[in-house]
Amino acid sequence: MEKTIKDHSALAEEFIRDEERVNWHDGALWWIRQKRDMAAKNIPEWEALREAASQIKNNVLSNLHDYLLEFEANATKNGITVHWAADAQEHNAIVYSILKEKGLNQLVKSKSMLTEECHLNEYLIERGVDVINSDLGEYIQQLDNEPPSHIVLPCIHKRKEEIGDIFHEHLGTEKGVSDPTTLTRFARRHLRNVFVTRRAALTGVNFAVAETGEYVVCTNEGNADMGAHLSEVQISSMGIEKIIPKKKHLGVFLRLLARSATGQPITIYSSHFKKPRKGQEMHLVLVDFGRSRQLGRPDFRSSLKCIRCGACMNTCPVYRKSGGLSYHNTISGPIGAILAPNLDMRKHADLPFASTLCGSCSNVCPVKINIHEQLYQWRQVIVQEGYAANTKVLGIKAMAWTLSSPASYARIGRAGRWVLNNIPFAVNNKFNLWYKQREMPGGPKESFGEWYAKNGPKEDEKQE
Repeated sequence: MEKTIKDHSALAEEFIRDEERVNWHDGALWWIRQKRDMAAKNIPEWEALREAASQIKNNVLSNLHDYLLEFEANATKNGITVHWAADAQEHNAIVYSILKEKGLNQLVKSKSMLTEECHLNEYLIERGVDVINSDLGEYIQQLDNEPPSHIVLPCIHKRKEEIGDIFHEHLGTEKGVSDPTTLTRFARRHLRNVFVTRRAALTGVNFAVAETGEYVVCTNEGNADMGAHLSEVQISSMGIEKIIPKKKHLGVFLRLLARSATGQPITIYSSHFKKPRKGQEMHLVLVDFGRSRQLGRPDFRSSLKCIRCGACMNTCPVYRKSGGLSYHNTISGPIGAILAPNLDMRKHADLPFASTLCGSCSNVCPVKINIHEQLYQWRQVIVQEGYAANTKVLGIKAMAWTLSSPASYARIGRAGRWVLNNIPFAVNNKFNLWYKQREMPGGPKESFGEWYAKNGPKEDEKQE
């Protein structure tokens, strides 16, 4: 039986019950958004960089077939074994086959949102492979049996006291210890042993250079480097959209990525992987998993320009207040809400509606994706395809009928004002979704139309 998934509004309602957490989550992400703004203002050519990155990515999407073949040819010359996967199942099977062929049943992973999309951990664990996420935030989420809630800050929704309790339960730290430095040092000691003893490592890919057949992995912890350099088998999982044409283009994206993500000038480690060292195997899995379908959607293809900086999440008022796990999708926030329906429109029909359409996401996007416009466009598609909730469809039809008739609009307006002023309990109750988390205002004495009829210009003034 298929598991019932709660929609965004239901999951968000669970998150906002803890008002202190919501306020902290909101403030922490807005602080990062402000750091992004300061970092951007320190570069006079910031907008030129955004435009350059956007145009480079437009070029890639228009010539993706050629760039992928060029990258494969150059990577193969460098000694990297390149695999192709049409979907998550093929990707997971390829990774497992590599491990099985080498007789390995342990894997250390650095951050890879693609493998989270593919649910690789669960796939491997079911087949007897022990998988450890070495990114500290993802490691915490793994210990707590939760997926990442943010693509850059996986456990941003957790307080340090909660993390202390998780470490006490799973790693044996002293009860009540919540100092971030102490917990980080303890995790580092534990993960060092993982790096030293595991013969297979997996990384994601931030950028892959078609011209040279190399790829770049950006981290702030150096865990990708530790895994790759100590392993006998290095595997990298890459979405096909991560291609850039030439090595000289890296400077554009590396200057944008960290500033947009966390306000840093650059990630601490921007590591280039080109060829295996002596005695090591390097495998790279190129994964489609719905990307070609999105490429074929003219209104949504530019979403594939995303460089996974998380800036749209940090600025989004809905994400900041509802938490990343409320999106019930690996990629959360505004960008996730335009990527997810492409994979499963029925399952993710609610996500494009989890937005105010304020446009802040588009304003901060380093590659100029028109995110809020695509959210609006997805709403049209979802309604037209019949995936919108019946209550939403009926509500929209009722509103359309009301707004199309001035007489009906006036009558309903008078009735609404009378209810608010005389029997407010009719709307101030748990059955009214607008009443939750807010106080309904009192009704005005008259409508704007009635006020204007009394106070607006007279007929003789209009003629003048």
